[in-house]
Amino acid sequence: MKNKTKQTAKVDRDHGLRLLRKMLLIRRFEAKSAELYSAMKIRGFLHLYDGEEAVAVGVMEALTPEDAVVATYREHGQALARGVSANAIMAEMYGKQEGCSRGRGGSMHLFDAAARFYGGNAIVGGGLPLALGFALADAMQGKKRVTCCFFGDGATAEGVFYESLNLAALWRLPVLFILENNLYAMGTAICYAHAVADIAPKAASHGVQTEIVDGMDVLAVEKGARRGAEFVREGNGPYFIECRTYRFRAHSMFDAELYRTRAEVEKWRKRDPIASFFDLCKEQAVLSDADMEELERDVAAEVDGAVAFAEAGTWEPVEDLTRYVYSEGRPR
Repeated sequence: MKNKTKQTAKVDRDHGLRLLRKMLLIRRFEAKSAELYSAMKIRGFLHLYDGEEAVAVGVMEALTPEDAVVATYREHGQALARGVSANAIMAEMYGKQEGCSRGRGGSMHLFDAAARFYGGNAIVGGGLPLALGFALADAMQGKKRVTCCFFGDGATAEGVFYESLNLAALWRLPVLFILENNLYAMGTAICYAHAVADIAPKAASHGVQTEIVDGMDVLAVEKGARRGAEFVREGNGPYFIECRTYRFRAHSMFDAELYRTRAEVEKWRKRDPIASFFDLCKEQAVLSDADMEELERDVAAEVDGAVAFAEAGTWEPVEDLTRYVYSEGRPR
């Protein structure tokens, strides 16, 4: 098992701009989503990703368009980083037909087959066996694809976590497991749910190659993900990365957040992955304050455009209410 990587790499300007813009888009998109939720434009559940942006953005740098991604219900960040359009995501949360799941899934069920983004899964740990299925199909067809599966530390208390690790290792399936360990399963601190709070060694006990990275450091995440994706793509079986991160907002919009102190949150905010990465880029003289201001304007325009797109979208006709309960297509 390898230890987490420190943020010491040199940053190329284009690379820096790309990483920073993606993280900024996720942060601003989610801030707008919270605002719209309070205004009752978005209904249902809403789980925000603030603070964890470096994980989704860093990992996606290591994947190809042919790879598959399976995520959790806190998946706006992964979807945006994967290239699902902000318009389609916002329309989905509005419940409009133009949404990526035709407005039927909402925040917790984002899905885009063209981007090979297969959820958005509302069940804790539910994405793990789905990822194994994608990976098994690729292995049986001889395709050198990676299935990347994001899940939280809450999922590691579920039996399906251990079953999935066991089968993936036994069958040497091409799965890149990405644990987003933000220290809380909803409102339960990890120390109250696990007799042994170190998760990566549990994966290693199944014979899976594992690594721990600083999930607040986008470059460390990218570096680890590239190692993992290469390992999987070369046919060596699964790879497990524990990204140690933190969410700045509450678990959901209904969470009174009584299980942690403001001081703890503020301590983690000092490690904000966006501010930290921008500071590094400035230290290396590859980005400036003017670049950040331009990125902010660009991202604001994209978010505003997504809201306008969703507002102008169309509602599903009542007569179509039961459509898609069963698939209208035949498997090939």
